[in-house]
Amino acid sequence: MIYELRTYEAHEGRGEPMRRRFKEHVVPRLPKHGIELLGVFEPQDDEGRLVYVTRFADEGARQKGWAAFGADPEWKAIKAESEKDGPLLRNQTVVVMNPAVEGLLMG
Repeated sequence: MIYELRTYEAHEGRGEPMRRRFKEHVVPRLPKHGIELLGVFEPQDDEGRLVYVTRFADEGARQKGWAAFGADPEWKAIKAESEKDGPLLRNQTVVVMNPAVEGLLMG
């Protein structure tokens, strides 16, 4: 198993729409593309960020899942509509991780 930690940073004043889009439209679509969502977090001191953790069988499954998600016509339409006044995301950080100790936390 591999894990992925993603941090989204919204453009100024776009944090709430970014988080709402994620919760309402991204979360329900992830399983359709083989993306297992383990947790979603909102930092206490930064409403313009969203952090989440996903899990995949291996790197091939990770690449395939995100490629399928990005190509999803429904997602493309939702993204375009939500960004008609400009992009929501200013920056995205992705960290792919291997478990250091098996069986802990999300084991």
